[in-house]
Amino acid sequence: MVPDNWFDINGVWTGSATLLPNGEIIMLYTGDTDNYVQVQNLAYPANLSDPLLLDWVKYADNPILEPPPGIGLKDFRDPTTAWIGPDGKWRILIGSKKGKTGLSLVYKTTNFTNFELNDNYLHAVPGTGMWECVDFYPVLINGSKGLDTSINGPQVKHVLKASLDDTKVDCYAIGTYFIENDTWIPDDPLEDVGIGLLYDYGRYYASKSFYDQVKQRRILWGWINETDTESDDLEKGWASLQTIPRTVLFDNKTGTNLLLWPVEEIESLRLSSDEYEEIVVEPGSVVPLNISQATQLDIFAEFEIESLQSKGIISNDTIDCGSGSADRSAFGPFGILAIADDTLSEQTPVYFRLSNASLGSSTTFFCVDETRSSKAPEVAKPLYGSSVPVLSDEKLSMRVLVDHSIIESFAQGGRTVISGRVYPTEAIYGAARLFLFNNATNINIKVSIKIWHLNSAFIGPFPFDQSQ
Repeated sequence: MVPDNWFDINGVWTGSATLLPNGEIIMLYTGDTDNYVQVQNLAYPANLSDPLLLDWVKYADNPILEPPPGIGLKDFRDPTTAWIGPDGKWRILIGSKKGKTGLSLVYKTTNFTNFELNDNYLHAVPGTGMWECVDFYPVLINGSKGLDTSINGPQVKHVLKASLDDTKVDCYAIGTYFIENDTWIPDDPLEDVGIGLLYDYGRYYASKSFYDQVKQRRILWGWINETDTESDDLEKGWASLQTIPRTVLFDNKTGTNLLLWPVEEIESLRLSSDEYEEIVVEPGSVVPLNISQATQLDIFAEFEIESLQSKGIISNDTIDCGSGSADRSAFGPFGILAIADDTLSEQTPVYFRLSNASLGSSTTFFCVDETRSSKAPEVAKPLYGSSVPVLSDEKLSMRVLVDHSIIESFAQGGRTVISGRVYPTEAIYGAARLFLFNNATNINIKVSIKIWHLNSAFIGPFPFDQSQ
């Protein structure tokens, strides 16, 4: 949709679709008006028989919602997918703020043209600022399937997610939804929205999930923007993209977080593979992996720890990502060097760092170090990372998707995820390499790793040949 009416002339912004029981589809989206006021508009497909729903018709009496009293004219955006309650009314959320308190407004409707505003917010968190791209959906406590957005019950938790405009991160929390008054309470107030967990600890924002009713899964899309210069973007002719879609499940092992994992369709791009079993990587060493074309890869690696000293070794009192992969400690960092050149003048380490050698009792950090990812001067090169739960019966594991300038890294089955943008100048195309490394001082690392070379996803006109 393009900005061509007074109610969206300054921007057709984020919206969400809802599939109604009768097969109809409606879209609610934010428009920026000719007076720069944020309003909510309604649209519907011009042709429901079009499998791609390419053409949309805007409702003639838009806007359907304007900022209510007490809400800033520029602080009212990004409606969610609707869900229906036992009273037969549909609910949507809209992101907003009051002062520095981020919040989600609740509206109810029966026809998507007339709405009533709830007296209370679904939830609000002081100090988090404007909530954008709010998302709200159920997850099964025990199960491997996603849920339709309207599902609720005793075996269900609800995820509330917000994109924080002030810090540009996507935060979520898990809690309980009370349908009787449309409020939500986090399981752990210390892990509330905006002060706790992130979907992704790297370059990731403005995500949106939907329920795939065919495969019964919830799928998450997220946005990665550029960190190079505008002139570079103009020269290459494009800027920003979506991540590989991810499935969303409740982590019933920890009971405290989600698991985000690449959709299974990515495996259809796998070509040849290389596999290495139990490679021992000694302290301070780098081991090259003899693979070609290391710019499009699907990597799965498991790490076992072999302590070099007695069990009485002193643990690191505090642990984090350090100042990068070159910052050595007793139990890390160790992992892979992605998109590296032969001389390691360019490299992007993806690594673990532990507080001690006992996984179930150690604090484990998962990190991506972009500080040496490129020789280009005007490029952001941050160090990303977060703690990741590792249970005592688990091995350390990571899955890393490499695609030229994108590295998406998943630790422990998707408990912690980091997406990065890198702009190598040497480690490109045939010159890109993959290495294992161990900068710990007191442990050997035994690594088993499988690497698939990935084909490009050739997107053509619809319908396309499913056999390709």
